[in-house]
Formats: sequence, structure tokens, C-alpha cells
Amino acid sequence: MRKLPSVLARTLTSGTTGSPVLLDMFEGHSPIHVNNVRNKLRDIVGASTNWSDHVQAMQERKALHTLLAKRQEDLPPRRMKDSYLEVILPLGSQPEIREKYLNVHNSVRFGRILEDLDSLGVLICYTHTKQEMQPKSPLSIVTALVDKINLCKKIIYPDCDIKFTGNVSWVGKTSMEVTMHMLQLHDGDYSPVLDATFVMVARDPENKRPAFVNPLVPESPEEEEIFKQGELNKLRRIEFSTASLLKMAPTAEERNIVHDIFLHTLDTKTVSFRSRKLPPNSVWMEDAKLKGLQICHPQERNIFNRIFGGFLMRKAFELGWATACSYGGSRPFIVSVDDIMFQKPVEIGSLLLLSAQVSYTEKNYIQIRVHSEVYDANTREHHTTNIFHFTFISENEVPRVVPNTYGESMLYLDGKRHFDAVMKEI
Repeated sequence: MRKLPSVLARTLTSGTTGSPVLLDMFEGHSPIHVNNVRNKLRDIVGASTNWSDHVQAMQERKALHTLLAKRQEDLPPRRMKDSYLEVILPLGSQPEIREKYLNVHNSVRFGRILEDLDSLGVLICYTHTKQEMQPKSPLSIVTALVDKINLCKKIIYPDCDIKFTGNVSWVGKTSMEVTMHMLQLHDGDYSPVLDATFVMVARDPENKRPAFVNPLVPESPEEEEIFKQGELNKLRRIEFSTASLLKMAPTAEERNIVHDIFLHTLDTKTVSFRSRKLPPNSVWMEDAKLKGLQICHPQERNIFNRIFGGFLMRKAFELGWATACSYGGSRPFIVSVDDIMFQKPVEIGSLLLLSAQVSYTEKNYIQIRVHSEVYDANTREHHTTNIFHFTFISENEVPRVVPNTYGESMLYLDGKRHFDAVMKEI
């Protein structure tokens, strides 16, 4: 993290000034302007920019079924450098695009960065799976999971150019892990801002069934390590999911934590299990939440006529930030994003309900959990679409959040698990 963002970056780039310079194998490679990323995605799948034409364009994609591989072995293997892309966000050299990314504190809106990362991750996967003889890709590639985004800078400046780099770092049968980095230009040198790991899945042209993707072949010991880390990431996610508090009882240590909180909130003046008293400098978990509602308009659609995942992340982050701000009483800074699972696509016209909850606190840190669900007005049913986890650091030490019920205690322990995992990473 000190000079270049990753081992892979060192194998793909070199330079004596600290500014990444492409090797000869990328001669002629030119960065993509951030505004062109989604245009390229539309061209790849044949999506229209007009809402009225979009449905017809998606109907035409059904004919691409015949281009899908029957087995992964039928697809040519790819190298990591085959999917390597650079995207430039010229906030310094093109100030006319700056306002879209500006927040009230005169720094960059992180929610906009989440949108750009999501689009770039999909484009990287299409670059990995590109077949020269096919003008349109038969694959529908969508974001399945944001594994982690770790930041090493508190402030992202609004008047300095930003560069995103990324490539496919691991491949399964129908899924791909994408590693991305963000750097910002200061005094002629690009310095790291964040590292991100996304998991994308490939499906058929109608986005109904899994589809095979090109295998990935590491070419050096360093790339072997990167690929092996992808396997470890997969195993870690499985282990974390298996041990979920929605499936398994808390550990003995976690049970002691819950009971200790219970004992410290008992009203000593009464001899009752029901009588609870809030300790000093603490907030009941019930009083540490905010809610929001979004109407999902066609403007926020992705190339497959569903709501853009980056838009969902931006809205969840902004509500999470507002919750952390109101809870801590000062400006919070994002430290990490992790374990965002896209469980269900959000359709155009849906009512999107967002609920942000402070789930854990420690010193200056605030762990926020945002629950996203869609409401169907016709059936009056709610369906969970996403769970978001954000770790913020506040300028001042924050009150301790205290659970009152067993369900809140499980939320507290889940928040602590995510916080501890983030602390190990950073």
C-alpha cells in the first residue's frame, strides 16, 4: 500500500518516479474516460440509451443463447493482463465534471466512487470473456458481491485526477473475482487511495441461468499467489456465511459479551430481569437508526433493465453516512465497505426501503448495517435485496451503542464480527 496498490500492479507496471508506467506489453494501451465506461457496456450487450427502445433490445438478446459455451473447457483461457483496464476520472484536468462528485465538505462523494467501481468491475469481466468473432456478448455479467473495499486515505480531493486500475484475479466456473485499485494524482505522482475486491457472476442472455466463463491462467509465481488468494477469499466467505448468527448460535465468548451487556444495563434498584437502565455515555440501539425511501425510476437502470447496483450502493452509503454523522455528532470518514451481497435484483418502478442501523461502536469507530428491501404495492410484500456493511471513523470518540433485546444483541455481535474482520485487514 505504500507505493503501488498490489503485487499485480508491480508485475504489470514499472517506473522510477513512483508513477505507474505501463510495460511494453501494454504499448498502445490508453486509459478509458470514466464517462465512456457505461457506453462501452451498452455496446457490448447491445443495450439502448433510450428507455422506449431498451425492452426491444433485450428481447433481441435472446437469440444469443446459441453462442454460449456448453463447457468451460470449450472457452480459451485468459491471462490476468488480458483483462487489465485503466479508467481516468479527470477531476483536476476537466473541472466541468467536478460538481457531480463534490460533497458539502469540498471532497469527493464516496457514493459516486462506488458507482464507478461497480461499472468498471463489470467492464473488466466483459474484457476477460470477450470473443473476437462475437460483436455482442451473450453473457449477462452482474455484481454478486462486494467482498471488501479498504481505504488508506480519509480525504479524496475534488481537484486532482483519479485513476482506477483493475483486472480479473480469480475465476471459478461461472464467477469471477475482480481486484481494483484507485489512485489520485498529487504533485505528479499517483498515490493509492483504496483497494477493492468484487465478485461478478455470468448468466445467460436473459439473466436467468449461470453461464460458463473463460478460465484464468496465472503466468508467474506472483500471479499464482494472487489466484491462490482468490481461492482463500472464497473459502473465507463460505466460512463466514456458515457461521452466520442467523444459522448458528453465538460462540461462548460472544455469549459472555451479551450477558455482560445485560448485567451492566440492569437497574440495581429493582430485582427484575425486565428493568433496564442505560449506562452513561451510551445509546440504546433502537434509538440509533435512520430510514429512507427511493422510487426506482428508469434513469437509474443498468444495461439489463434493472436498477444499477452502483446506485443502490450509493444510496445505502449516503444513508449510512448520515446515520454515522447524526450518531457521532461530527463528520464521519469511511474506512471500509465489506460483505455487500446482492441477493435479489431491483426492478424498475419498485419502492426501495432502506434502513440504517448502528450495529457496533468502539472508540471513534461506528459500524453501520443498512438493510435494503423492495415493497410490492400490489401484493403488499417485502423482499430483502441487499445487506450493506460500512465502517466509519468519527472525529471524536462516540457513545457506546447498547442492545436491549436478543435480536438487537445478535445485530451487535454481527456488527462486531464485521468490525473485527475490517481491523484485521487494515
